[in-house]
Amino acid sequence: MVKIALSDVYRNYITCLNQQDWLQIEQYVDNDVYYNDKQIGLSGYRKMLERDFYNIPDLHFNIQLLVSDGPYIASRLSFDCSPKEKFLDLNINGKRISFSENVFYEFQKGKIIKVWSIIDKAAIESQL
Repeated sequence: MVKIALSDVYRNYITCLNQQDWLQIEQYVDNDVYYNDKQIGLSGYRKMLERDFYNIPDLHFNIQLLVSDGPYIASRLSFDCSPKEKFLDLNINGKRISFSENVFYEFQKGKIIKVWSIIDKAAIESQL
């Protein structure tokens, strides 16, 4: 079997998100995944992402920085998008905003088991 680098798995996961290929997400995310220390499971994780894409139709994950030190990935993602209404309790109402997310992942058996996410809300507030 060919060993695939964790960073390649992560890049494929981001491609899956950007393509909204929800049937393939189980290849990358564990059934018992935690998000910010709360177990939401694969179905909860998928619903969260589907809701994000519904509320932000032009959502696109852009990897700015990627550090891999198995079983962990640290990534800085950038976004340039127009949420329809509220985002992070801020009234965006279709205005184009740019912001970053620092996100850390723990992998187990090649799948994401834990996610810790911090979004730069101050950057968004300064644009409103």
